[in-house]
Amino acid sequence: MKEIIENLVKEALKSLGMEAETVLVEHPSDLSHGDYSTNAGIKFGHKEELFKYLNENKPEEIEKIEIAGPGFINFHLSKEFFKKSIGEIVEKGSEFGKNENMKGEKVMVEHTDPNPFKTFHIGHLMPNVVGSTLARIFERNGAEVKQACYQGDVGIHVAKAIWGMMQGSDEPYVFGNKKYEEDENARKEIQDINKKIYDRSDESINKLYDEGRKASLEYFDSIYKKLSSHFDYFFFESEAAPRGKKLVEENMGEVFEAGENGAVVFHAEKYDESLHTRVFINSEGIPTYEAKELGLAPMKFERYPYTKSIVVTGNEVNEYFRVLLQALKLISPKLAEITEHIGHGMLRLPTGKMSSRSGGALEAETLIDEVKEKTKGDESVAIGAIKYMILRQSIGNDIIFDIDKSVSTEGDSGVYLQYAYVRAKSVTAEGQRILGDYDKSKELEAENAEFVIEKMLYKFPEIVERACEEYAPNYITTYLTEVASAFNSFYAQNKIINPDDMKKSYYRLMLAKATETVMKNGLDILGIPAPERM
Repeated sequence: MKEIIENLVKEALKSLGMEAETVLVEHPSDLSHGDYSTNAGIKFGHKEELFKYLNENKPEEIEKIEIAGPGFINFHLSKEFFKKSIGEIVEKGSEFGKNENMKGEKVMVEHTDPNPFKTFHIGHLMPNVVGSTLARIFERNGAEVKQACYQGDVGIHVAKAIWGMMQGSDEPYVFGNKKYEEDENARKEIQDINKKIYDRSDESINKLYDEGRKASLEYFDSIYKKLSSHFDYFFFESEAAPRGKKLVEENMGEVFEAGENGAVVFHAEKYDESLHTRVFINSEGIPTYEAKELGLAPMKFERYPYTKSIVVTGNEVNEYFRVLLQALKLISPKLAEITEHIGHGMLRLPTGKMSSRSGGALEAETLIDEVKEKTKGDESVAIGAIKYMILRQSIGNDIIFDIDKSVSTEGDSGVYLQYAYVRAKSVTAEGQRILGDYDKSKELEAENAEFVIEKMLYKFPEIVERACEEYAPNYITTYLTEVASAFNSFYAQNKIINPDDMKKSYYRLMLAKATETVMKNGLDILGIPAPERM
């Protein structure tokens, strides 16, 4: 409908001798101002002439058009439009909200990226929830999507953990990290272990490494199952490291230069003064994170020839990724052009505390269990509460996670959405028991009464499109919260099933069914469980 109105406004402007590639058409925040509004009368002038053309050429879906304020033109949709939209939602079911805007695109979304030998902490929840949600949004918009996880199974953090294991520590990484900072001898031993891990020259270290890596990956997999997330591909730093080192060595003198103590560096500021110099091979000849990332890009493309690669990480490495993409641009311009980094904010607790008692980062499972206690042991509700809090605002913002707010039943929570879905589903089931299943051959008879929920449901496809265009899952979260509120009001103020007025009851039942459909489709995109009952 939005596109129809946009084209109508363009035609009106053309009739006045004006051309416009784009015109602004949006939903007014106040429903009394109509269902759509354009500022064309302000931007282009001639509001009376525009209004006259629009009014004379309006399609049947538009009931009336009016001028408001200094030149806004408001469009009120007809009851017939809402009736048809309700029938369309019910008929399309799980397909409602899908489009083909990204048809032909092959997208790889890399996210989560936990490091073996370290805990899966609450910071990993952010990229997991954001990345998997973006993947589902791209799929809803017609793209073929694969999800990837890149894990640091080599590096100094692994050496610290192996050293801690050799000392018999219950928390080897935390202990090894502490000693690395405090004890010169421990630091040297850990650095020596790091070299041996890379060249696999020590059998006892290899054994500890292989066992620890296997246990870590199994542990991560158990958390992915809790979060209902999945990956199509797993990549590892141990695989990317030699590939990246080779790329750096092959481009010495042209892209990379010798640094201090035998290190290899990239002076990114030569190409963009807002960038900075980074080390790609350290003085010990070991490739750094930067070089490994450089090797990862072609590995990913070889496994899945994508048209777009999205990398989701915390925004603390935004500048690092800008340097990396500049280096990639010089080595492989094609891959750099189709690679995009998205930095998300941090997940924090109200106290600002991120760490456990032992000094390590707070485990994701600990947070899930704490929220679970507030939901009477219902893990699906707890997971929904956590995901909602992460997705309720724009990706780049930090999130203060308040457990009590996350499980509120009063609105602005995952629980609130789940309750609304369950209520709509319950109403639908009861109504179908009394009135029979939906039959598209039956003619819906819309009521004269205006329901806010009618004016919400048809917008879902637009919201899905906008969430994709702007990489903004929060649009879907906000929209579903508004739908839930509108349905709860509709439910409280109206008798859905009235045996004395079956036609009215049938239309109201369809409103409930359409609400159930939209809520389910939206929750699916967000990865929030849609429970059968609560």
